[in-house]
Amino acid sequence: MPPPDHDRWMAAAAALAAHGRPLSRPNPSVGAIIVAGSRVIGRGVTQAGGRPHAEAVALAQAGAAARGATLYVTLEPCAHASARGPACADLVAAAGPARVVIGLIDPDTRTAGAGVARLRADGIAVDVLDHTAARASLAGFVLRTTEARPHVTLKLATSLDGRIALASGESRWITGPVARAHVHALRARADAILVGGGTLRADGPALDVRLPGLTDRNPQRWVLTHGTAPPGWQAVSDIAARDAFGAAQYLLVEGGAGAAATFLAADRVDRLMIYRAPILIGAGHPAVADIGLHHLADAHGHWHHVARQGLGSDTLDIYDRTR
Repeated sequence: MPPPDHDRWMAAAAALAAHGRPLSRPNPSVGAIIVAGSRVIGRGVTQAGGRPHAEAVALAQAGAAARGATLYVTLEPCAHASARGPACADLVAAAGPARVVIGLIDPDTRTAGAGVARLRADGIAVDVLDHTAARASLAGFVLRTTEARPHVTLKLATSLDGRIALASGESRWITGPVARAHVHALRARADAILVGGGTLRADGPALDVRLPGLTDRNPQRWVLTHGTAPPGWQAVSDIAARDAFGAAQYLLVEGGAGAAATFLAADRVDRLMIYRAPILIGAGHPAVADIGLHHLADAHGHWHHVARQGLGSDTLDIYDRTR
């Protein structure tokens, strides 16, 4: 078991990393905290465009006080220099912390343990935790690196009986303003948002971020279609194609029932976020179309419940895919 402080500071570094997403793309958003005794002397998160890296920001803030301190970083310091900057493992080694605690080994083959080896070769103690919060904060980067696809969150806003619209198609608004604001914050952390062609034609959604201070974080807008996309949109026809989503690390699928079914049937959903309003609609449009199940047993064992949150009069339930 790691020392209790390791878990505390690594969780804090993982929470810090959230502030860099998605502005850090194409690099992952990494969090770094430097601690001397029980005092934080440096904090860093990957900056816009991917540079400087979190370690460089934290070390610059700590200055000479970093020598002999402990660095907590969610991802193994990179071991490869590039035209954009030096290797973080070299920067950390030169700063001389007594210990480096790493949340996750870098799956990028250019580092993949080489950063740890570089630090240990300089006499720095290194602990690798495989920390749950650190791994969760890097889920998009891990999937992009190991499976060449983005982390996919499927968002559903439904009535208690699982409807997303009346039979007439009226759907605004099922959930209340607090839940809708939460969705806008979710959008601000995504690289791209995808809807089905039917939803685009019927609703003409803006898919923008309408929260004060975050209106510059509008994600790319994608539509699932075999035809052409309108101006400002990108068409996606094959979600299994390796180049379908470019370099995106986090994709938010917002609707409608057909798009949801396509991703679920292809086993391409990593997280479900279900916003439920305390209303009953009855006959109306279901949240998810047919996903091709032939036996009820096939529906079990795919999801585990990770969180529940009240949002005004609505409720958010979050499920992660069982791997």
